[in-house]
Amino acid sequence: MGRVQLFEIRLSHGRVVYSPGEPLAGTVRVRLGAPLPFRAIRVTCTGSCGVSNKANDAAWVVEEGYFSSSLSLADKGSLPVGEHSFPFQFLLPATAPTSFEGPFGKIVHQLRATIDTPRFSKDHKCSRVFYILSPLNLNSIPDIEQPNVASATKKFSYKLVKTGSVVLTASTDLRGYVVGQVLRLRADIENQSGKDTGPVVASLLQKVSYKAKRWIYDVRTIAEVEGAGVKAWRRAQWQEQILVPALPQSALPGCSLIHIDYFLQVSLKAPEATVTLPVFIGNIAVNHAPLSPPPGPGPPSGALPPAVPSAPPQEEAEAVAGGPHFLDPVSLSTKSHSQQQLPPAALGSVPGPSELLPQDGSPTPRPLPPPLCVSTGATVPYFAEGSGEPVPTTSTLVLPPEYSAWGYPDEAPPSYEQSCGGADLGLTPGS
Repeated sequence: MGRVQLFEIRLSHGRVVYSPGEPLAGTVRVRLGAPLPFRAIRVTCTGSCGVSNKANDAAWVVEEGYFSSSLSLADKGSLPVGEHSFPFQFLLPATAPTSFEGPFGKIVHQLRATIDTPRFSKDHKCSRVFYILSPLNLNSIPDIEQPNVASATKKFSYKLVKTGSVVLTASTDLRGYVVGQVLRLRADIENQSGKDTGPVVASLLQKVSYKAKRWIYDVRTIAEVEGAGVKAWRRAQWQEQILVPALPQSALPGCSLIHIDYFLQVSLKAPEATVTLPVFIGNIAVNHAPLSPPPGPGPPSGALPPAVPSAPPQEEAEAVAGGPHFLDPVSLSTKSHSQQQLPPAALGSVPGPSELLPQDGSPTPRPLPPPLCVSTGATVPYFAEGSGEPVPTTSTLVLPPEYSAWGYPDEAPPSYEQSCGGADLGLTPGS
């Protein structure tokens, strides 16, 4: 065996995740089978971000550093046979951003140790990655406790000469959530036409923006649920819930190259109508009760009155007369859900071992959610540069209909076909 049988970095108490401004301590361990002369033994602690134009490519085209500190553990000398330990400690800066890993870039914090040997001898190196979590307190976001409501009206023609419209209103119980929390969704649909609508679909979307030589937008559908359509001249309500999975937090304070946004998109497939609600994913739950009552059987505050056509065609009026009165709201059923359906008992609390603090702010201790989620998982990237045409990737993954990139948060995302057809999207991440 060689002279260096073991060369590694160990962190005190086996820790992996640290907070900004916290001390990081550990030891560099060396085991030798023969004496080893050296010029210096050093350890360096660094934090940096790199972004690439290609997925899973470590050749960064843009980089930024956050901190870099070095310690000399031993000066010129010779290490005898046996094991040697060199303790070290660094103070992590308070501005260090949260660790993140995605297909087009990452924020990485790591330790590197080096044994600098005399000339013509091989230097010895080792490294150890650690993670930083700068918790996002949802209560620090302005208006986080306000109702989250959006509405859209779609006018369309059917049967060549007839016209109608659909009013789609979507709301959530909160604007921000933590991992393991239940997002409660409500959609009110007013079908002011004699044509049945297509299914209603709600999706929790993640958009990661990478600032390389051009902006790269990576959009992923985190969870999706589909409800039934609405009959002609009917008003319907649809209530569902999505369990927030392990996700990186919204935004990445301290990093200017990567930005993370989340949205809840609710859309009708026919006629095409879409509303988009921005939501925040954080680490510390909202401790204020929402100012508006949670979705229930009654209409939300400020909702439009039920649709009342002034003079529906005779055949439509006859069809309506034979069915339930259109003023009575109908409860829509759920057709499919990308997540396992939640049992009723789980709707008021976080299922499983990861439970949240109660929303009323009571001090009842509960286990905290997972502290850190680094990776975004499988994603479908999408490119845009200036006013040029968007270029889809060659990935075998395909975006579901109606999901792509969009202006945040003023307009709903275009369809995937539209986004790849040359439209000027003018996206500005993090605006």
